[in-house]
Amino acid sequence: MREKVLVIDDDEKITSMLRRSLAFEGYTVFTASHGMDGLKQILEHDPGIVILDVMMPQLDGWEVVRRIREGGSDVPVLMLTAKDEVSDRVKGLDMGADDYLVKPFALEELLARIRVMLRRKTAEKAEQSTNRLQYQDVLMDLDTREVFRGGQLVELTTKEFDLLHLFMQNPRRVLSRDIIMEKIWGYDYSGESNVLEVYIALLRQKTEEHGDKRIIQTVRGAGYVLRGES
Repeated sequence: MREKVLVIDDDEKITSMLRRSLAFEGYTVFTASHGMDGLKQILEHDPGIVILDVMMPQLDGWEVVRRIREGGSDVPVLMLTAKDEVSDRVKGLDMGADDYLVKPFALEELLARIRVMLRRKTAEKAEQSTNRLQYQDVLMDLDTREVFRGGQLVELTTKEFDLLHLFMQNPRRVLSRDIIMEKIWGYDYSGESNVLEVYIALLRQKTEEHGDKRIIQTVRGAGYVLRGES
């Protein structure tokens, strides 16, 4: 699902540039040229993140973010300011902004800030869920079927998620190949004989993508176990 971004800025050149650039990165982009329209679009589109200029007609960015928080929304807000003044940054953060960026800014930095804020939001949402499993730095949300390692989302297929779920339910317990095959593929599975080994390799690749230590260990002659390396 494409993440939605709302850009609130009265500078048409900036909104046009951000609309094109963010759409190219795979986001669904909405724009507003003033604060009142921006508040209306937050209600209509429920964006995943708001990019908000400080100096605007009708309502400035500080008042917009104040009203966003007053209304109970926790949508991440990245404020754009033309002045690199500590007082301006503090004021925005005090009003409820999550981050700020000084104009003129590099597009690459803006995109990086957006990715960090969205990852943080997703991880916080998972942490608030009561229907979850955790082993070391691996967090599994059973409601959203999302997995995080060290706060970063791990993209898993349905079968990969089911396999990791089985391990998460049985931490430090050695699971034989027969038990895993029965639980995940069923008694009557007649497909490739090395399917388990393939999926174990895929899980390891994805959960170790950022240099993390291996947590799915092979126990020779016995099976596999969810256990951190010593």
